[in-house]
Amino acid sequence: MSLIVQKFGGSSVADAESIKRVAKRIVETRKAGNDVVVAVSAMGDTTDELLDLAAEVTPLPAPRELDMLLSSGERISMALLAMAIKSMGHDARSFTGSQAGMITDATHGAARIVDVTPVRLREALDEGAIVIVAGFQGFSRESRDITTLGRGGSDTTAVALAAALDADVCEIYTDVDGVYTSDPRVVKKARKLDRITSEEMLELAASGAKVLHIRAVEFARRHGVILHVRSSFNNSEGTIVYDPSRLPEGAAVEESVIAGVAVDLTEAKITVVGVPDVPGVAAKIFKIVANTNANVDMIVQNVSAASTGRTDISFTLPKSDGERALTALSNSQETVGFTSLQYDDQIGKLSLVGAAMRSATGVSARLFEALYNAGINIEMISTSEIRISVVTRADSVHAAARAVHTAFELDGDDDAVVHAGTGR
Repeated sequence: MSLIVQKFGGSSVADAESIKRVAKRIVETRKAGNDVVVAVSAMGDTTDELLDLAAEVTPLPAPRELDMLLSSGERISMALLAMAIKSMGHDARSFTGSQAGMITDATHGAARIVDVTPVRLREALDEGAIVIVAGFQGFSRESRDITTLGRGGSDTTAVALAAALDADVCEIYTDVDGVYTSDPRVVKKARKLDRITSEEMLELAASGAKVLHIRAVEFARRHGVILHVRSSFNNSEGTIVYDPSRLPEGAAVEESVIAGVAVDLTEAKITVVGVPDVPGVAAKIFKIVANTNANVDMIVQNVSAASTGRTDISFTLPKSDGERALTALSNSQETVGFTSLQYDDQIGKLSLVGAAMRSATGVSARLFEALYNAGINIEMISTSEIRISVVTRADSVHAAARAVHTAFELDGDDDAVVHAGTGR
């Protein structure tokens, strides 16, 4: 008997009919002779609606109480799903994150898992029950409070459960048929991948791909969990996310040069103008930014102007961190000695990812030629061993993705199918 962990996102359990459809799929997995543990997200847009409700009550909701509020969405889903399964004649038991033994640190809104003690889940499995766990949430022993894991937290819940229970596979069900070469909502000819390395999936997730959360991919890679991303709307095989280093001997798979093209519209750019070009100033700037807990992504420093001995430093960060970073830098202008600050939230980031880039030649030239032919200007460039990212205007980044996707011959024969929701 295999143990399978399944995760269903909000669009998969958006209403009563969807919940019954998901329950049927879970029961079919159980009938096939498998033990089943399910992590479930809040229904549809419930989390966003709860956030909006909190904002109507107060512009600055208390983090502890916000976690109490937001964690209720998953508890609704888990209970309804367990009811649906029971109505089909199978035992099912629902558990909150704390009941499931999901232990986190004390950080509200973005807690990290520090331990998983699934004692009650094992007992339920041993008694033949299907286990339903509320995703996205845990419990801090330090503060004795309910915590939430942040956006995409249900993915991380599922992977953590799979690791703790030594599951055979962790199936992530979503509203598309697997991992695509690009977001099928942006690139209609995006092609589904049968498999992708965890390294490539990490880069795509970090670059804006929405199908898997980066923390879940990191957790799976670290603990050797096999991920199978598939659709909750059909029975098609999805995409296997695998670690090449863990493949059996002789089972090596040749990697494609390019795995995919990702787009990210959630970042902004700050330019620190007129920075004294002397040692230590950049350190001061980024220490100030780091103290705001802003997550800096790309950094570019211009060549110093000989006449002034000053330069400009530009960097990107999440829009949600922009105001805090700007305020902190502005308050330190006299100390650092820069001239002014510029803020631009109308940028888009395009990233080209492929593990075989390490040994392939001409990838950069092909990328830049495709963007040139599409009339798209590049503002910033960043690279890693298996990724090239460029910043362009927000209103042109989707056209850029389509042009690059075609240039690297990633287009499929038919339009990709998106069954529902937004890809999460």
